[in-house]
Amino acid sequence: MITVRRANDRGHADHGWLNTYHTFSFADYYDPRHMGFRDLRVINEDRVQPGVGFPTHPHRNMEIISYVLEGALAHRDSMRTGSVIRPGDVQRMSAGTGITHSEFNDSKVDPLHFFQIWILPERTGITPSYEQKFFPDQEKRGRLRLIASPDGRDDSVTIHQDVKLYATLLDPGEEIVHHVPAGQHAWVQVARGKLLVNGHLLETGDGAAVSNEDLLRLTAKEAAEALVFELP
Repeated sequence: MITVRRANDRGHADHGWLNTYHTFSFADYYDPRHMGFRDLRVINEDRVQPGVGFPTHPHRNMEIISYVLEGALAHRDSMRTGSVIRPGDVQRMSAGTGITHSEFNDSKVDPLHFFQIWILPERTGITPSYEQKFFPDQEKRGRLRLIASPDGRDDSVTIHQDVKLYATLLDPGEEIVHHVPAGQHAWVQVARGKLLVNGHLLETGDGAAVSNEDLLRLTAKEAAEALVFELP
């Protein structure tokens, strides 16, 4: 079964400095039909104007992943981590017992476009930690590149939950077939382009919940970038 979540049906807020879309309920957007999918709690697609961003704020007991599509995201946190995340980078922050952090567009002239993803951890109260790795485009082209996993396999970032996150870049007409492990579910999020997911057409910003399907067949109708989650 595949349930499509259209881009235009997402929660939306335009704060001037921030234009944001919420796949699931977040902040002032609340819809009891869309509270998350399995352990996937948040997919926010954020566009941030140059030179501004999110001032210091707290998080607890959440696995937070940032995936930059365009621009550069500057990060500072209470663990004394300071970094800049650019396209190809994946940032993982485990909030655990509690952290504070800030996120800003690192450029004074160019916009920032990124996904922020929250995954519920396998347990609460873990020690906060941070990880950032770079995955070049050639590793994603025509295949699913594992970028986050519970055991850090294939040099992915390590998350504290039995969830695997893949990224892919597909040329027009290119196809991937991915076998979904027995008892697992999937979520597909299209960042750019048009993608057939088991015959369902998804366009930029669309997502799809996948259950009771043995495989995922992803076919690019035009050049596409997508994230694929495997979820218990």
